[in-house]
Amino acid sequence: MKTYNIPVEATLEVIGGKWKVVILCHLKKGTKRTSELKRLMPGITQKMLTQQLRELAEDDVIQRKVYDQVPPKVEYSLTDYGSSLGAILDSLCAWGESHLEKNGNTSMLITADE
Repeated sequence: MKTYNIPVEATLEVIGGKWKVVILCHLKKGTKRTSELKRLMPGITQKMLTQQLRELAEDDVIQRKVYDQVPPKVEYSLTDYGSSLGAILDSLCAWGESHLEKNGNTSMLITADE
């Protein structure tokens, strides 16, 4: 079992990295298919998206639902455990907006139609 010096290390172990929080913010708004997530995050590779989704599912933060149909359909959504991150995600988004405004970089914010 891994040991941590402070609890935030355990949090970052689960949601750390460039893409996990972005994925979680999109899933906080509702269930998404892989292709939808890829469209919302044009900078992520398919391999990285798959890896990040797999890790989040292993940590029980998101659930992967596979439909028995052709062509295959897979959807991702937050678990109840993942939904408990809602306040953290909201705070991160609010801080990011403030940071962009403080530095005059609001034009860098791209909003996607969901």
